[in-house]
Amino acid sequence: MRHGVSGRKLNRSTSHRLAMFRNMVTSLLAEERIYTTVPKAKEIRRWAEWMISLGKHGDLNSRRRALAVIREKKTVYKVFDELAERYRDRPGGYTRIVKVGFRRGDASPMCLIELISDGVARKEKKPQESAPDQAQ
Repeated sequence: MRHGVSGRKLNRSTSHRLAMFRNMVTSLLAEERIYTTVPKAKEIRRWAEWMISLGKHGDLNSRRRALAVIREKKTVYKVFDELAERYRDRPGGYTRIVKVGFRRGDASPMCLIELISDGVARKEKKPQESAPDQAQ
């Protein structure tokens, strides 16, 4: 019986599943948006919200716990500096899952999981304008 056992197995071994979740949560926090299957996104949401909550605590123990999961130090810095400040007044619900259809090969439901921006516009790169042609 599985009374009280949470989490999805996703037909993978424990080591494979944990490595996959660590990689995906690192990518989500670094890029702020990833494209994946719905069951994976629902599980990654738990991990990502946990990491952002650790970032909001901000102490040394929380930073070490985040480093045990997130694979890149610069992503940990981003969580503790940028994301913790962005979600300071938000009690939870830092991610959004948007279903986008089905995968062509096996009809698996696909989605986009992204961090909620809270109305703060992200800086987007504008294409450089070429110099106006001079009349000769």
